This record gives sequence, C-alpha cells and structure tokens, in this order.
Amino acid sequence: MSTPQASTKPVSAASAPNIDSMLKEKRIFKPSAAFAKASRIGSMKKYKKLHRASLKNPDKFWGKAAEELTWAKPWKKVCVWKPPFAEWFVGGKINASVNCLDRHLTGPLRNKAALIWEGEPGEVVTLTYQQLHREVCLMANVLKKHGVEAGDRVVVYLPMIPEAVIAMLACARIGAPHSVVFSGYSAEALKERVNDCGAKIIITSDGGFRRGSALGIKRNVDEALLGTPKVKSVLVVQRTKQEVIMHPGRDFWLHEETQLVSSKCPAQPFDSEHPLFILYTSGSTGKPKGILHTTAGYLLGCHLTTKYLFDLKPEDVYFCTADVGWITGHSYVAYGVLSNGGTSLLYEGVPNHPEPDRFWRLIDKHKVNIFYTAPTAIRSFIKWGDEWLAPHDLSSLRLLGSVGEPINPEAWMWYHDKVGNKRCPIVDTWWQTETGCHMIAPFPGATPLKPGSATLPFFGIDAAVVDDDGNEVPVNQGGKLVIRRPWPSMLRTIYGDAARYRKTYWSEIKGCYFAGDGARRDKDGYFWIVGRIDDVLNVAGHRLGTSEVESAIVSHPDVAEAAVVGRPDELKGQAVVAFVTLKNGVLHSKALKDALRAHVGKEIGPIAKPDDIRFTDMLPKTRSGKIMRRLLKEVAASPNGEIKGDTTTLEDLGILAKLQKSED
Repeated sequence: MSTPQASTKPVSAASAPNIDSMLKEKRIFKPSAAFAKASRIGSMKKYKKLHRASLKNPDKFWGKAAEELTWAKPWKKVCVWKPPFAEWFVGGKINASVNCLDRHLTGPLRNKAALIWEGEPGEVVTLTYQQLHREVCLMANVLKKHGVEAGDRVVVYLPMIPEAVIAMLACARIGAPHSVVFSGYSAEALKERVNDCGAKIIITSDGGFRRGSALGIKRNVDEALLGTPKVKSVLVVQRTKQEVIMHPGRDFWLHEETQLVSSKCPAQPFDSEHPLFILYTSGSTGKPKGILHTTAGYLLGCHLTTKYLFDLKPEDVYFCTADVGWITGHSYVAYGVLSNGGTSLLYEGVPNHPEPDRFWRLIDKHKVNIFYTAPTAIRSFIKWGDEWLAPHDLSSLRLLGSVGEPINPEAWMWYHDKVGNKRCPIVDTWWQTETGCHMIAPFPGATPLKPGSATLPFFGIDAAVVDDDGNEVPVNQGGKLVIRRPWPSMLRTIYGDAARYRKTYWSEIKGCYFAGDGARRDKDGYFWIVGRIDDVLNVAGHRLGTSEVESAIVSHPDVAEAAVVGRPDELKGQAVVAFVTLKNGVLHSKALKDALRAHVGKEIGPIAKPDDIRFTDMLPKTRSGKIMRRLLKEVAASPNGEIKGDTTTLEDLGILAKLQKSED
C-alpha cells in the first residue's frame, strides 16, 4: 500500500475519498433484566423482527402505528411518494391539538399534570391536561379575534414559559402554522424569519429571566417590526413586568385579551398534510431556511419515538432541557410527550444559575424520571465538578438521553456513572430539524449500548453509510449518512423554495436523503456519527471526523471539553487546531499540551495529533448549547484572530475577546 502523499490543496467534500474513522470503543453496556422486562421493546430479537417487518412492508407498519392517533376521518392511502416529495395518510383528517389534549380529557388523565414549569427565579406553575386545554382554547380564540384563519402563519417569539407551548397548540387547534423563533435571536434574525414566512401576527413577551436578570424581548419585536409590513397584531405576555412600549392598535396584552373571549374553542379537523409549523434551521447563511412540517406524519413520528425510545410511562416526569425555539423543544417538550399523555417539565433559565447545580435541584425537587439534554451541557457539568451533584437525590432517574451532536465516549461514561449512578440506560439520539423525530437511537430495554454510538435505526428508517456513488461502504469505513426511503415525519419542503429543498437534501446521493453528516457502521451494524461533512478535516490525504479527534482529547482525565477545527496549511491541506477547556483546578502548561498531543496519537494515530492546542476557559456556544465551530475556524485561520461572522446567537459575547487571547 502506498503512503498518502501530502496535499497542498484541501479536498472538497463532494469529490473526497471516504472518511477515515480511527477511534475505537470496545465498552458495551447491556440493558438490565429488570429494565428490559418492564420496557415495551425488551429484547434485540423483538427489535430486529419489528424493524425488518417495518422495512419489508412500510405501509402496513405505518398504517397500523397511525391507529394510535385520534383521527376525525380515516386516511385512504398510507403514502404517496413522488421523489423527493411525500404525502402521508392521504385523505385523512386530524388535529394535533386534539391528539395532545382533548383525547386525554375523558378519563383520569384530565387531572394529571401535563406541564410543570419552573421559572428561573423559582416560581412553579403546574397545568393539568384540563387546565392546559382551557388555556389553549383561550389563546386560540384570541388569535381568531385578531383575524387569524387556517393557513395564516403565526410567529412565536417567547422565552421558555408555558405560553410558548400553549401558543403552539393554539395555532394547531385552528390550523394556523406556527413558526417559533428562539427568543435569543436578534431583531434582525426575527425580521428575516417573519418576512420569509409572511407572518400575520406575533406572540411575544415583555421579557424573560436569564442569569438573574430580566432581559428585554418586546423591544426586539419593536425593532424587527420596522421592516415587517405584513404583521397586523402583536400579542404580549406579561412575564417580567418591565416597562415596554405598547403601540395602540397593534400591541395587545394577552392577559387582557383572554378576558374578552370564550374558553371553548372546538378543534377543526385538517387534512393530514396540512402545514403544522415552519422552523428555521440555526446557523443558516443567507436567506433563512424554513423547514416545513405537516400534521399527521410529524405527530406520529414524535408520538412513537417518545413512547418507545424514552419508554415513557404514565407515572413519569420527563425533563427535556431544550428550548421550544428548536426542533427538540417542538418534538420532545411538546408534541411527543403530550400526545402520549405524559408530564413535561419546562425550565426557563440556565443550568448554572444561581449555582451550577440547578438541573440537579430540578431533578431532585420534581422527582424527574427521564432526563434529556445535550453533550455540550454534559461537558459543562463535568467541568463544574462532581461536587455539585453530591447534595441532591437523583434516584428518581431511570433513563437518560442525549441530543444535539455526537456524545464523546468519556462524557457518556461520566453521564452514565455520575448522573445515572450506573443504572440508567442512555438513549443517544441522532436526528435533525429536517427529520422531525429520532432516526437512530437505542431502544433502552433491548439495545446493548456502546458509549458514543447512536446505535441502530428506529422502525421504518432505512439508514446507510455510503460513498459518493451511493454504494454502502465496508464495515468501519466512514462515508455519508443517508436515509434511503421516506418516513412520516420528514420535512415536506423548504418553505417557499421547493427547488432549494430538492438541491439541498436530495441531489448529493441519487434517490437518498443526505443528512450532511459523516458516519461509519461497525461490525454489529451500529452507527457512529463522525461529524458534519463540512467539518471533516483533510489532513495529508486523510479525511478525519472532528468528533473523533474531540473525543480522543476529552478522554484525557484533565480535559472537560474540546472543539476541533481546521486551518489552511500549505503542506498538509489542513492543520488540526484544538480549543481545549480544562477541568476546574487544572492548569495549562506546555507539558500538558505535549501530553494531549501524545494522547491523541495513542488514541487515534499520529496523523490526528493537533498542530495547535489553545487552552480557553470557555468555548463559544449558542444559547441552545451548540459550539459555534465556524467562529473557531475564523479564530484559527486568522493571524490576529479576527472574527467577521454573525455573532447574534452567541451566548456570551465576552468569550470572543478571550478566544483571541487564548493560550496557544
């Protein structure tokens, strides 16, 4: 075999060879007998049988599964597939609000907690299904009072408060597609999204609480509306009671408007393919990319994955830490949990206010059973120290989840050992805004777990790792992660731009949905996500997934978190630059830098050793917790660390100055 020659040019993702996947993980954790016995899918034999059947006859499988939803009119055909456009449950009539609320009101569930909300200052509000139904009907009638009809778009720009979920369900009740915009977005980002979807009305609040301060939100709306001619009304939730400007004839206090309408609002049945929401993907450049999801298929995907992958039980209190401004908040704070009659815990603030044990306090206080959070949060917990867990009783937990990006094995192990006390299965989920619900994830009572792997596909999901020609690559060889057939919760299009939808998701690999992620499959068929194809490093003829290099660095006992990017290199094509956050009490030094490089060489191979290691107290993250790698690329590539990219979603602007002075 010839030795790879050094390249002077980066290789494009489209023409590059397959990804070199080098990181190996041999630890396996089998489900406990007790958990398996109590779960819905209690063995790999049962999973494999059902998965095979779901692929052999998908119409039969999905048709049977859809019977779990409440329909106003049955469908005539399960799926009409005209690549790349799909219609599901054609001819059926349904309402998502009915499936999340009304159908639970005829039995004992009506008095069960649907939402438990805790504000950052500490107040707690509990809404039963009966009470939530009433609030949704009131808001739906307010929307109708302001001229909203089926098909009209409504933008929701709210902090993590109950009204955010209420607004979504109220829109669904009257057939008005909602577009939730994360409340951390700037006025300019809000304006772009409002104009792109042509919203008629905005639901917002005076402000919200974050890190002990009352942040203004309404003022962003006022600024955005200087350039949004189609908006007729703004409904304002009074959260902080700070002073805001109310424009007569346009702005209305929601609590005053609800006094003027009835608390009864019969739900109207809508076509199965009626648009449910438009959600704009984070980090998009240029024109915002509005992902359109429709009603029946999306709802079914959320319902089934919540039921089977979280193994949701009637008595469970479920806590997803995501904001409703993201797809995780849509699918696994609201629609999935409520359609199953579950109890969803919402929290307004950040995990380290007033101290770094806020999540552990919430779990202890509300006796949370299922906890779903992001790897970036987990790595922050590791950095803050185990001592913050010690005072709190986490014994109520029975299942843990991970979402947002690949979880490195050592963070997985900490999560398993320290938070789950070595007894809670970890459901590591791979999916996207575009997929609507989980695509690849373990069934907690059946799937043996491998730290760092999302494991196996959900029912009906035909996932594969392929080369540029669409051929499956050999075991443990990296390639492009694709889905080879339609599924109910898939996006239907990019709002207002079908051509962009086709080009973005269906042009890379013929006949396949291309996720944009690189992956490999091991000998057991498990999927290992190796990072975004755009983030793959081209180093001296090798293509390395950033997540594997990051995992190797984080497996060092002194490291809390790492982010790896590439910078142009005349000799190798790209040099590997690692930004590293150390655990509390660990001091950076040249010796530690050398030790980390040697550690990566041992874990992966010499080719992956970072050329630069920069120690930093914090990594740049969005308020949803995702590392902003594009900013790190700019810092790494610029001689003076200059950053020109958009920073409106950055959690802490002060981190940029620190990064530019990071120890390298």
